[in-house]
Amino acid sequence: MPILKAEGKSFDTSADLLIIGAGACGCTAALAANEAGADVLILERDAKPRGNTSLSGGQIPAAGTKLQRAAGLLDDTPEILAKDLINKAHGECDQDLARFLAKESAKTVDWLVDRYQLPLSCILDFRYPGHSKPHMHASPSRFGAELLTVFVAAVEKEGIPIATSAYVTDLYADSAKRIHGVRVTRPDGKAEDIGCKALVLACNGYGGNKAMLAKYIPEIVNAHYHGHVGNQGDAVKWGEDLGASIKDMGSFQGHGAVCTPHAIHLGWPSITEGGFQVNKYGKRFSNENAGYSEQALNVVRQPEHVAWTIWDARCQDVAIQMHSHQEALKAGAIKRYDSVAEMARVIGCDAATLGATLGDVADVANKKKKDSFGRDFSTKPALKAPYYMAKIMGALFHTQGGLEVNTEARVLKMDGKPFPNLFAGGGAARGLSGPSDWGYLSGSGLFMATNLGRLAGENAAKLVAK
Repeated sequence: MPILKAEGKSFDTSADLLIIGAGACGCTAALAANEAGADVLILERDAKPRGNTSLSGGQIPAAGTKLQRAAGLLDDTPEILAKDLINKAHGECDQDLARFLAKESAKTVDWLVDRYQLPLSCILDFRYPGHSKPHMHASPSRFGAELLTVFVAAVEKEGIPIATSAYVTDLYADSAKRIHGVRVTRPDGKAEDIGCKALVLACNGYGGNKAMLAKYIPEIVNAHYHGHVGNQGDAVKWGEDLGASIKDMGSFQGHGAVCTPHAIHLGWPSITEGGFQVNKYGKRFSNENAGYSEQALNVVRQPEHVAWTIWDARCQDVAIQMHSHQEALKAGAIKRYDSVAEMARVIGCDAATLGATLGDVADVANKKKKDSFGRDFSTKPALKAPYYMAKIMGALFHTQGGLEVNTEARVLKMDGKPFPNLFAGGGAARGLSGPSDWGYLSGSGLFMATNLGRLAGENAAKLVAK
């Protein structure tokens, strides 16, 4: 992914603003820039836009939105959302950016819903770990592909072109680090150069690049990758060549309940509503409700790198609202059991041991004892038969390290100054999760994609209009 010299280079084709990637970030940036009068072209490597947005849960955290007020949620504020983001990352994130984006979040969601009919509603029936208020705004099926379909339709309705099967391999930059254009490679191997006045990197992270994972996150490199294979770290590689500030490269969003061998993730309410996980011996091994991201490595570290999630009908009624959970049920990954003995036979563990585990959890739920892993089960009823169970593995969803950006979504150099005309958002930008896996607040992926996307589009349009 080299940086080519722009000096003396001319382009037969050009646009005011080029955007690499047609996911939630790229589409949001395009819509915002187009509204501001910029001539926009999106470059998408796939024949059809999909990427990590289409694989996500389709949920965006925001505070103080019209949808929240309409639902009677009057006590959520940007300050609370920012505090949740910062606390989940143990304070080891860009706190100023977290506060700024939290303040912008309602504006972004209201705009996408009002102007482009993004099909969102407030999630009221459960909260993810770390959410002190009902921040989440979700699509009807809680499925990212549903949102991406609307995003792409909105872009097309506005007449914004998306060049598909257009893999950007190189950037043209001058000695001042100003981007002048890109080189695109087509499936037949032919290359074409396209000029621009500004560039937005909306091409996600490096979850599909084994070499980069081995370098930056070796503990997750052999786990199942549940993201898009096209996430090869292009933005980071260009940033390195340009001299950009790149931070938190060991950070990632994992998921601790991906059904195996089906590769479909369970709805996390199977855990938040009182479910838990056991290893092949029928024993719990962690506080499952600390967060689904950090739970991935907890599962990976178990014997044979697998575990079993156990929940009941009450949990199932909430989890089944999520598209992925429905798909897991259809695929046969989720089974119903009437007794502990039945589950023990499937796991291959001692029934008495598994029964003791369920008994311990019930005692914690009934406030008879404290959980040895520090989890509070007392806010939900103890599980009761019939039970549901699925064999699961830990997985990598997407990386969180990347290009450092400011509140205008402009990429920063090593000295903290912005590049002349380079912007980034979504997984291409440094996330708010701190340096590791434990800092990811649920929904942060689409939070960064939509908010930084809007800001990148607005500020890039201002820049090219000068």
